[in-house]
Amino acid sequence: MTRAGGEAKAPGTGVGLFVTTHWSVVLAAGQQESPQATEALENLCRTYWYPLYVYVRRRGYGPEDAADLTQDFFAHLLKKNAFAGADPQRGKFRSFLVASLDHFLINQWNRARTAKHGGGQAPIPLDADAAERRHRQEPDSSLTPEKLFEQQWGFAVLEQALVRLGKEFAEAGKSGQFDRLKVFLTSKVDYGQYPAVAAELGLSTAAISRAVHRMRRRYLELVRAEIAHTVSSPDELEEEMRHLFAAIRGEG
Repeated sequence: MTRAGGEAKAPGTGVGLFVTTHWSVVLAAGQQESPQATEALENLCRTYWYPLYVYVRRRGYGPEDAADLTQDFFAHLLKKNAFAGADPQRGKFRSFLVASLDHFLINQWNRARTAKHGGGQAPIPLDADAAERRHRQEPDSSLTPEKLFEQQWGFAVLEQALVRLGKEFAEAGKSGQFDRLKVFLTSKVDYGQYPAVAAELGLSTAAISRAVHRMRRRYLELVRAEIAHTVSSPDELEEEMRHLFAAIRGEG
């Protein structure tokens, strides 16, 4: 814990954007037999599988079928050469992913599956029951499957940024501070809560205000970094930032 009167500095420095993008992950997984590339792709699937699950559900599939289809889709992605035709210049990664899912669903509709979970390949372990519980808690929405996918994709981006921020605080030995202050990242700031939080952490109210300011700035940096991983060029970053925040609000 930070000593009384000390500054609660947010850990981490600048983010190197466009060093490793989601495009580079899938292309590497499709071009070489590499455990590291496969693991990176599996992590990517785990991160963004819920938006795809919701998309399949909104397409009219029941919970069990949606879970099976989502897992089958990931098994398909993990097959060698699944990304042979992928071209980062054709657009944003999320657009490529949902278009690939659409193509997969059409193929699955036109032929009976010979076996569940990608024809015998071990699927990525996903908690389908938890996903369906989460889906039932979603507010009723008139959003199209595409708009709902984009909204949930945006939420997944924010969640990933929050996880990364939490890890940075943990590495700096400030997990307790993160747990207490993170509420100010995702809800309207209530400055009236600062004195109580300051007393709990042994800091001044002014120090808490500065800590929250730095935390919010770092969080936005990490959101930008995560979004940068989903586009193919820096020129698309600002456009995608605006688009996804609008999608989260249910606009557009």
